[in-house]
Amino acid sequence: MRTAYLNTLYDLASKDKRVYALISDNGAIVYDKYRKDLGEQYLNLGIAEANMIAVAAGMASCGKIPFAYTIGSFLAYRAFEFIRNDVCLQNQNVKIVGTGAGSVYSALGPTHHATEDMGCLRSLPNLTIFSPATPFEVKKITQAAYELNGPVYIRLGTNKEKEVYEQEYEFQVGKGVVVKDGSDITIVSTGSIIVDILKAKEKLEKENISIRVINIHTVKPFDKEIIVKAIKETKGIITVEDHNIVGGIGSAVAEVIAESGMSTKFKRLGLIESFAKGYGTYEQVKNLNHIGIDSICKKVKEILDDK
Repeated sequence: MRTAYLNTLYDLASKDKRVYALISDNGAIVYDKYRKDLGEQYLNLGIAEANMIAVAAGMASCGKIPFAYTIGSFLAYRAFEFIRNDVCLQNQNVKIVGTGAGSVYSALGPTHHATEDMGCLRSLPNLTIFSPATPFEVKKITQAAYELNGPVYIRLGTNKEKEVYEQEYEFQVGKGVVVKDGSDITIVSTGSIIVDILKAKEKLEKENISIRVINIHTVKPFDKEIIVKAIKETKGIITVEDHNIVGGIGSAVAEVIAESGMSTKFKRLGLIESFAKGYGTYEQVKNLNHIGIDSICKKVKEILDDK
């Protein structure tokens, strides 16, 4: 994802001198080409994330288009007040890019995990929130963020995510995507955990369980129609996220179900009143926190067995 983002940002900045890359003393090496060719459109603000957001807001007020990039947990939590007051309250054209979504920085522990960022930021007015699942979506989302006039938060993984789309689709801001269709249970997710969901779908199909997989790449504004359609056409909905179930994609889907006036079986899979436990590979941490492939399969069978 990171390479897809940097390549797209490079292309945008090459064509538009208003586009600036801001970092907080991280990722300097991956910006080598950008810094070499577009040094006048690059600022390293040091390890001062809140200040970076304040500078970005000031630049936006002067007609620039700053993309402020660092680890997501340091943006969503440490710089929250500045995102709220300097960017969203003033409706400034700032693009906030957080890398390390969920517990993907698995060996660095909870201080580096962005497992509450959606919950923190979803409530902020004027803010569009993107959460791409694959490198293809990162390219589309970075372009869309550039074209949008207003605050944007992009929730990136790292640089090892697999591409799951076999062909391009018409990307639309605020519209979810049915990645795979099915008739028994709908699984709704956001971010790179979709890879685990597709593997779980393959396992479940061997037991004649049909799974519809929906990817929500735009967390805000949220696609209500795709959820309502799933309520009507499948027997239940499960949300799967590498995030606390409070305030994340599970909360967003629950809001749609509650306001729709329709009933359906519904369960959430994610972190429950806890930070991510353990250290190791990303796969190991997901399994330790019961959001891996086996846990997804188990949750599907639970909802099917629930009378």
